Amino acid sequence: MKITLKRKNIYLIVLFYSIAAILSAIYIENILGYLPCKLCLYQRIPFIFSIFFCFLGYYYFRSDKILIYLILLFSFSFIIAGYHFGIENGFFEEFGGCSANNLEIISKKELLESLTINISCKDAIFKIFGVSLSGWNTFISLLIVIISLRILFYEKNK
Repeated sequence: MKITLKRKNIYLIVLFYSIAAILSAIYIENILGYLPCKLCLYQRIPFIFSIFFCFLGYYYFRSDKILIYLILLFSFSFIIAGYHFGIENGFFEEFGGCSANNLEIISKKELLESLTINISCKDAIFKIFGVSLSGWNTFISLLIVIISLRILFYEKNK
């Protein structure tokens, strides 16, 4: 059995996945009360942009440029999520932005408050089936890049 994904379908799948990822992150943060670290917040950026590109891609699905932009977005997402997953598992050191949030502090009170609210990037506090959200994001971003590349090259050589 041969499964083929058309270009329009990949845009719909990525669109719904991106919306679900953003809504899930908002739900986990605001309803369940898990605070995100800086890298968790950075990982949301490609999803927000991908929603826009998927809308464009669905209506202008013959354009290779939009699919290439989507591939670049999820390559960026793969790098950020992979780096975050590496920090969580001890492969990489935490960068300075993860451990301190006191660059714009002007008073002692704000400094003390920032020290109590600091969320470390190496602590994966929310997991699904034993894998952190950055681990899932790494895997799914790579999968989207591979499928999109296959569609890009397969349709060109067809």
